[in-house]
Amino acid sequence: MIDSLLAGTLLTSLLLGTLWGGLALGHQLPVARGVRWLAVLVWLGSGGLWCLLVWQGARLAPLAGMTIQMVTLLAWWRQLQPAMDLDWADDVAHLATGEVAGHRLILHHVRDFDWQTPDRARIAWEQRDYDLRALDSVDLFVSGWGRPGIAHVLISFGFLDPGTGRLDFVAFSVEVRRERNEAFSEIGGFFKQYELAIIAADERDAVRLRSNVRGERVTLYRVLLNAADRRDLLLALVEEANRLESAPRFYHTITANCTTLVFAMMRRIIERLPMDHRLLLTGLLPGYVHDHGGLVEGVSLSELKRHGDITERARVAHDAADFSRCIRQGVPGWE
Repeated sequence: MIDSLLAGTLLTSLLLGTLWGGLALGHQLPVARGVRWLAVLVWLGSGGLWCLLVWQGARLAPLAGMTIQMVTLLAWWRQLQPAMDLDWADDVAHLATGEVAGHRLILHHVRDFDWQTPDRARIAWEQRDYDLRALDSVDLFVSGWGRPGIAHVLISFGFLDPGTGRLDFVAFSVEVRRERNEAFSEIGGFFKQYELAIIAADERDAVRLRSNVRGERVTLYRVLLNAADRRDLLLALVEEANRLESAPRFYHTITANCTTLVFAMMRRIIERLPMDHRLLLTGLLPGYVHDHGGLVEGVSLSELKRHGDITERARVAHDAADFSRCIRQGVPGWE
């Protein structure tokens, strides 16, 4: 009985190590494609051999063999470093950076693209400055493309001009930094295939790209934070963006994505925020925020989602000069 349990545990470990190693080599081994796939086949073959030996009753030899393989692979894996200067795709060519001068926040490389297709846009990067005393709102955009629990999250900050009543918005997005003509792979996001990017963008760029151009369903939630916490969250994002500009990081589908980075910043502001599976399933993030009192009070999550679905309003207001105001019509907290 004990031997059967040991064999099952060992076999499972060997299978997982074989699968992980094959995927790691397939995504990151810096050699010609044919040689890379040959290395993958050799790795899978050797892993299969160890599994066969366990099936036949061996224990020590397959354990020692896989241990040597994994130690060698992990030594190579740990020395992989994220890149800073590559031929990046246009939409992630620049990372957001910022600086505070008195009450002014100066943001560099704010993206303001006019998207015609998911791959083609009128390119524009701008420097913008904002009065931190006018920071009036925080919104959560959740953009889904039909996969249960999976979505992209944007955080948007609104600045109110008290003289005119005009609101100016800037949205922050934690994204994959792809090379030009490089396709996105969700599996690749587990295996150091992409660098991490923090992008600051005009809402007409970031929201319309998803709702109007890619055909995703976008929901807007007004987030309840006091003035000090709004400012701290914004400056935490800018601080992280500045750090990323000088010290690049790898994107990771679970540990370094659009939700986990924002959660880490929120934990610096609001103590004792608990971990939750909804931080990994980003499409469920509004439920987590709602349960911790971060959304409009007195309205159920289902009603917040229904009234916050701005997809059709965004399409109707595609060319409107007051796009951000139009999409907020009827959203709880923005009545």
